[in-house]
Amino acid sequence: MTAFATRYRTAEVDGVQLAYREAGDPAKPTLVLLHGFPSSSHMFRNLIADLADEYHLIAPDHVGFGRSAAPAVEDFEYSFANLSRLTLGLLDQLGLEKFFLYIHDYGAPIGLRIASAHPERVSGLIVQSGNAYEAGFTPFWKVLFDHAADRPAHEPEVRKLLTVEATEWQYTHGVPEDRLERIAPEAWLLDQAGMDRPGNKEVQLQLFWDYQFNLGEYPAFQEYFRTHQPPTLVTWGKNDEIFGEAGAVAYTDDLPDAELHLLDAGHFALESHGTEIAALIRDFLGRTA
Repeated sequence: MTAFATRYRTAEVDGVQLAYREAGDPAKPTLVLLHGFPSSSHMFRNLIADLADEYHLIAPDHVGFGRSAAPAVEDFEYSFANLSRLTLGLLDQLGLEKFFLYIHDYGAPIGLRIASAHPERVSGLIVQSGNAYEAGFTPFWKVLFDHAADRPAHEPEVRKLLTVEATEWQYTHGVPEDRLERIAPEAWLLDQAGMDRPGNKEVQLQLFWDYQFNLGEYPAFQEYFRTHQPPTLVTWGKNDEIFGEAGAVAYTDDLPDAELHLLDAGHFALESHGTEIAALIRDFLGRTA
């Protein structure tokens, strides 16, 4: 096995088993990859292979996703604050004192909690549809915010977001016709298989409900940007109807030196534009790592 090969590992953090992918030489700069809904570290499989020759990569599965533990909602507090705490615990256990963060979707409120609390440990940010501004919310979110305000009344509608049709839509919507053939069907089928496990839809509904509390953290995230000016690369699908491009542009308000790239892609831009994003990251890290 070469140093570039991906290793599939687990660690126990506060009694919870977390799965993670690791590749590259730990002596080289570390990039921590934090996935979004409804995916797992699987979304980074190609990026890891592209970058492992020069960088050390760690990609955890959040609790309730991928190969990490998925306890019932009665047995575990599914909140973004708790997922952040466990992620930081994993990084501490792995001895990672300094790292870059790649944040996508759910990975943004998780990673930015860590960054704003421990700015000295974060060398820089790579942002792909990782929202930190209210400007990034699109009409897609109306039913979710309605659900947060009145969960019983809106849960039937929100459950439609947990179907295979909705999962496929997340991967394919906004992708140009000539790129659709690059979208691997097993990606959304794997995500759906995770959600179709007994009890997992209740996990996802709980995290949908808890998402409202991330908005209260946005001022702290934005203050972190303004105060610490972390080097930041934004690679965002301009056709993303979950987190709109206004959310990408908003980063430049507080981070005027951020590098902004709006790609002709959707929410899962790594699937259709992975080669381009890997090249942008390699250039960015080559200048900042």
